[in-house]
Amino acid sequence: MYKSRKISALFSVIVLLLGSFHNAKAQNPSNYYVEVPRTFYGGFILGSNFCQVDGDSYAGYHKVGINLGVVVYARLAPKIAASLEILYSQKGARSTFAKPSNDSFYTITKQNINLNYVEIPIQLNYFDKRKSNCGLGFSYSQLISSKEDIKSTNPVAYDESKYPFKKMDINFIASGQLHLTKGLYANLRFQYSVVPIRKDYDPMYGRAEQYNNMWTLRLMYLFD
Repeated sequence: MYKSRKISALFSVIVLLLGSFHNAKAQNPSNYYVEVPRTFYGGFILGSNFCQVDGDSYAGYHKVGINLGVVVYARLAPKIAASLEILYSQKGARSTFAKPSNDSFYTITKQNINLNYVEIPIQLNYFDKRKSNCGLGFSYSQLISSKEDIKSTNPVAYDESKYPFKKMDINFIASGQLHLTKGLYANLRFQYSVVPIRKDYDPMYGRAEQYNNMWTLRLMYLFD
C-alpha cells in the first residue's frame, strides 16, 4: 500500500510538471526555443562590370566584362557583417568612335584595353530589417592577363610592351544590395583604383597615370 501511494504521488508530480511545462511553452515558446543566427554564411555571385580607364583617350563605361565568384559573410553584430569575396573580374576600356590623337596629327581609329584580374574585395556591411544592406571597403586585384589594341593613322604601330600594366590594382569600393526574395539579392557596386594601374604611357594616346573606374551590376545568391 505504501509503495503504491509513493508511485501514485510520483506520477501526480510528473503529470503536474508536464502540464506546467506545456502551459508555459504555449504562453511563450520563445523561452524554450530560440533560432540563433549563424555567424558565417556565403553564396555565389554573377554579374557584369561596366568599365573605363581614366587616362586613356576615351570616356564612358563602354567596356563590359564578367564579374563571377563566391562570397562569405561573418556576422559581427545583429545588423553588421564583414564580407570577403573571391572574384574573376574583367576590367578595361573600349573605344566607340574615331577621334584625333592628343597631338592632333593623327586619328585614333581603335583603342581597346582588356584586363583580367583575380580580385578579393573586403567590406563592412550594414543590414536593415529586410536584409538589404550597404557596404564600404577595399579590394585587392592581381592581374592575370592584359591586352591593349590601339590603331591609328600614325604609320608607326603602337607597341604595348613598352607600357605594361601593374600586376596589382587596389580599389576603393561602395555597394548597395537589395533583398529580392529568399536567398536572392541584386547588387550595385562602384569602385575606383586608389593607385595607378600604370605610370608610363605614350602621350599621343593618353595620360601617364591611369586608373580603373567601374560600376558593377550583379545577382547574389546566399545560402540562409
